[in-house]
Formats: sequence, structure tokens, C-alpha cells
Amino acid sequence: MNKKDSEGLQKARNYAFLLLKFRQRSEKELYRRLKKKKFEEEVVAKTISFLKDKRFVDDELFAKSWIESRLKRPCGLRKIENELNLKGVDKKIIERQILEIKKHYSEEEIAGRIAKIRFAKFKDIEQQTAKRRLYGYLLRRGFSPEVISGVVNQLCRQTS
Repeated sequence: MNKKDSEGLQKARNYAFLLLKFRQRSEKELYRRLKKKKFEEEVVAKTISFLKDKRFVDDELFAKSWIESRLKRPCGLRKIENELNLKGVDKKIIERQILEIKKHYSEEEIAGRIAKIRFAKFKDIEQQTAKRRLYGYLLRRGFSPEVISGVVNQLCRQTS
């Protein structure tokens, strides 16, 4: 490897470490950022390989920590799944991590709590409009239509 190549590799590593200093990133995210900085394909590949070997980049760990951080602000698993897809995490890794989280995270319970609070704000609104607004709100928070329908219907039965 000549001097120019080793300088490029060192610059790419430094840039990657700078990015990783702020938060964990997926392999695909780092790849995109390095390419955006106009590093050559070979330099990008070597940098990512180095980071993976040293365990600075691990999509499995990234997905797990991303899910845990996102669940601190209650939201649906669909939203988290979409975010991880956008980050370039492999579908199998996402599925595995989502299944693991489902063991101790009840979407129905969380959506029910959020829905009660939100529905109370709609007390002066006609019930159909309130249901529609609540449904949209929960959908934007990333809950599945099945979970939302069950929660909204149950809430409407309780308030009728």
C-alpha cells in the first residue's frame, strides 16, 4: 500500500471514529457517510472491515441499542422496524431483535395507556372524529393497525 492510500485509509478511519463518537451506527450508515465524503470504494471497504474486526461496528448490537433507546419514548415496533430498515440493518437482525423485545414489551398495553391520555383530550369532540384522530395519532407513533383497532374499540366501549 502506498503512502497516498494509507493516508486515505487513516482519514477514513478518523472520520468513522468521529461519527461513532456521537452515537453507534450501522454498517450501511457508515458506508453511506464515507462514500458521501468521497472516499474510494476500497478505502471504505477496508475501513468498515477494520471497524467490524475491532467490534466498533456491529449491526446486531446497534439494532438492540436502537430499539431500547426508541422504546424510552413509547412507540410502536413498526416504527422502530422502519427506522432500522432505513439505517440499512439486515432484515433478519431486525426480526430477531424485535422478537426478543416482544417478550417483555406489550404494544397493546403501551398503546392503551397512550390512547387513554389522548382520548381524554377529545372529550368535547364527536366520538367518530375522536376515534379517527386517535387512530391517526397511534398510527403515526408506529403501532400496527390491528393493535390500534383493538385499543380504540376497547376504549370506545369503556367510555360509552
